[in-house]
Amino acid sequence: MFQKASKVIDKNRAPKAVGKKKTAVCRPSARVRLRICAVAAAAVIGCAICGEGLCPYDPYAQDLSLVKAAPSLAHLFGTDRYGRDVLSRVIAGGHASVLSALGLVAVIVLIGTAAGLCGGWFGGVLDTVLMRIADVFLAFPGLVLALAAAAVLGGGLGGAVISLAAVSWPKYARLSRSQTLSVKEEPYIRAAVLAGDGPGRLLLRHILPNIAGPILVSAVTDIGQMMMELAALSFLGLGARAPVPEWGSMMSEGRSLLATHPWLTFAPGLAIFLCVMIFSLLGDALRDVLDPRA
Repeated sequence: MFQKASKVIDKNRAPKAVGKKKTAVCRPSARVRLRICAVAAAAVIGCAICGEGLCPYDPYAQDLSLVKAAPSLAHLFGTDRYGRDVLSRVIAGGHASVLSALGLVAVIVLIGTAAGLCGGWFGGVLDTVLMRIADVFLAFPGLVLALAAAAVLGGGLGGAVISLAAVSWPKYARLSRSQTLSVKEEPYIRAAVLAGDGPGRLLLRHILPNIAGPILVSAVTDIGQMMMELAALSFLGLGARAPVPEWGSMMSEGRSLLATHPWLTFAPGLAIFLCVMIFSLLGDALRDVLDPRA
């Protein structure tokens, strides 16, 4: 009788052991993906910072004897209508495209998270006012509103960043507010209040670290999105101005020659595609590591 009972117990335990083994295998794979994507993202950011130092040619130098030359060993992505090396301009354009997107995401995360934290913690009139302002911005298509704001600001890369920041922060305000509301009633928050911690200490030391995960994942994923929106504004003439190399403006310059000289548009388009893919995969891997149940 006891032998039969022990066999039943062993059979019931077997599937659970397999389940644990699968979980143990899955979690390291997420960390490996995170490391690989982090290295790729660091390489992109490093190339953007170094910029012109990595260019095989001067990205601003014109050579009228090589106007619209096809790709070759000397010029891997050919030259543009002014004889400038396209590969050099793509590498140099990363400084404006990538670093502007990183700065833009940092600004909207800072503003949106601060608004959401204050609204979720203090509540009342402050919360109502902040959320109604956020609702006004969310009621309009973001890119359309950014186009109007950039046009009012007179264009330029700085104007494009400001216009996109003005319409993109409500997402983080909503996210951080909902996370704050779910955390503020936790026992450790009540204990910190009873211990005499002020609002600033509570928000920065106890609440923000516990809601940072979803915000960080969303921010990393949004780097690629902001990069595309900045490129869209530059493509329409409301972003970076010539002769500054920027991927969106480079695609705009080559669109009229797409049928005969496709490399003028292909090279910056490929750079945007690779960067967006890298940061999207990095955000997915970060989410899987921070929340294995997702």
